[in-house]
Amino acid sequence: MKFTSIRIITKDIKQSVQFYEKAIGLTAQWYTEDFAELSTGSITIAIGSTRTMKMFTDQLLESTGNVSSIIEFMVTNVDDEYEKIKDLTTDIIQEPTTMPWGNRSLLFCDPDGNLINFFTPVSPEAIKKFS
Repeated sequence: MKFTSIRIITKDIKQSVQFYEKAIGLTAQWYTEDFAELSTGSITIAIGSTRTMKMFTDQLLESTGNVSSIIEFMVTNVDDEYEKIKDLTTDIIQEPTTMPWGNRSLLFCDPDGNLINFFTPVSPEAIKKFS
């Protein structure tokens, strides 16, 4: 088994796609007006409108944000990324902070309230783990 993507369901797909394009610096591939993907090389972020859920179920799921999962991206320098993100969203949960396990971390929310973590390994153990 290979984990390949995470899908975000949103009411405003254009806003969400634009947010992720700016946040991670990639251009989305649009497949329909209700579905786009951004591929990082190691994983794909799929973004679908709430209308896509009708293809799976008769119940229409509402995007209410996710506080039990965090979408994480390892970045070269989390402090540099913070300078870009703080102009993109006012929903910063944690400014760059060095965590006890050796990662410097920035936690913020996307337009739908999903948690995102940008992190940079800074301790020798964390650097070794991600080398």
